[in-house]
Amino acid sequence: MSRRLFSLGADLSWPGRPLDGRGLRTLYPRRTWAILLGGYAALAILVPLLNLAVPASSAFHLSDHAVALGGKVLCYATVALAMDLVWGYAGILSLGHGLFFALGGYAMGMYLMRAIGTDGVYGSTLPDFMVFLDWKQLPWYWAGSDRFLQQAALAVLAPALLAFVFGWFAFRSRIRGVYFSIITQALTFAFMLLFFRNQTGFGGNNGFTDFKRILGFPLASPRTRAALFALSLTLLFAALVGCRMLVRSKFGRVLTAIRDAEDRVRFCGYDPVGFKLFVWTLSAAICGMAGALYVPQVGIINPSEMSPANSVEIAIWVAVGGRGTLLGPVLGAALINGAKSWLTVAAPEAWLFALGLLFIVVTRWLPNGVLGLFRREAK
Repeated sequence: MSRRLFSLGADLSWPGRPLDGRGLRTLYPRRTWAILLGGYAALAILVPLLNLAVPASSAFHLSDHAVALGGKVLCYATVALAMDLVWGYAGILSLGHGLFFALGGYAMGMYLMRAIGTDGVYGSTLPDFMVFLDWKQLPWYWAGSDRFLQQAALAVLAPALLAFVFGWFAFRSRIRGVYFSIITQALTFAFMLLFFRNQTGFGGNNGFTDFKRILGFPLASPRTRAALFALSLTLLFAALVGCRMLVRSKFGRVLTAIRDAEDRVRFCGYDPVGFKLFVWTLSAAICGMAGALYVPQVGIINPSEMSPANSVEIAIWVAVGGRGTLLGPVLGAALINGAKSWLTVAAPEAWLFALGLLFIVVTRWLPNGVLGLFRREAK
């Protein structure tokens, strides 16, 4: 039966276009892993070194803004990797991954707001927005939010638990395809509207901002920013290694079989619900960790992070980089966000047109994404 299951096929399906499935067995050759490991070590050492040790007058100095921007892109790349895990290997197109990312950010933001202490505008132990709204005490769900380990765990557990409950009902009801995508988009939109309300106790429209310190270290310090960059890079590399191990295992082969022929997998005696639920929950947890590292580097978290447009953009990163390759979405997130940072300064009105044109080019001429170009040239 296992032979029949694993022979169901490993082709990655773009609408009407079969993608090269050989990446399932070659994720990745030793040379590629050597390059990745070398790149990780180089970035982890060189970026803090160029920022902290090289004088600002030197041409080799890396500014604090560049370090923060790099950390932000690394968090986005981790989210794209998590998205590829469910879309590229389980065939689950989610348009709500921005919600899981934002929930992790809000969990860490609660700690950062408490870590301000009495250094806020009103000199109160309550967060400034609560003082402004005339709250007299912290809500019950803020209990213990001044403890870092609790909030770090919550950044993982909150999105994972929500994904588990949502996936339990959705997968057991055999909701899939475009219907599942629409429901995930509706879910993130509903949470965005909920968090916009001042009564929920999450800062309303303004969200959380004006962070001062994390674990006693000032966030404005270049050393702290360099450390957060290194942690973001480590999370991305660890997630890449973990996802690679997962998709190369027998579990991963079952996932690709579910993606390509779910009904046939069910007829072979396997229940797809458990497999899909596990990878869906794992993907949400990875997004939560990325969100927790994103917030202290950017300095703000508000309901706009839950916007359905943000979740759609995550799917674009994966499609542009190369779905079902793990490394492709990381490349796509870096390319798009790098271009966005440059274009929104050079020509702000042109960014959305450039993004739309890029997506058309990829779907029309690059069904395997940007990473497919490198594979084609390597042949």
